[in-house]
Amino acid sequence: MKFRSSSVSSSPTAPAVSPTKRFSMRVAEWLLDSPRLGDKPQVKHIAGRLLKMPAREGVVAAQSRLGQLMCRECDNARDRRIGQDLLRQAARAGDRRAQRELGLVED
Repeated sequence: MKFRSSSVSSSPTAPAVSPTKRFSMRVAEWLLDSPRLGDKPQVKHIAGRLLKMPAREGVVAAQSRLGQLMCRECDNARDRRIGQDLLRQAARAGDRRAQRELGLVED
């Protein structure tokens, strides 16, 4: 049985977010925002892994959240530098949380 997919016209200015990216972002945000789970290093590691692919593909919310996570939680300078780069990309795209974080980070 064949199913025809309807062609979805998307505007060239707003990139479409696939359902898998949206799902991984929601799970990562739920893990990080959970009062019981969000403080555990293993949970932060899993959330970072879930945010990595959407952030690479240009999802601003993922860039902002992963940048914050890397700047706050990573011990080495390389990871903090990558986190700052992600925050800069998200801030340039207009993310207020990233702009505030950069104000704190680059004092």
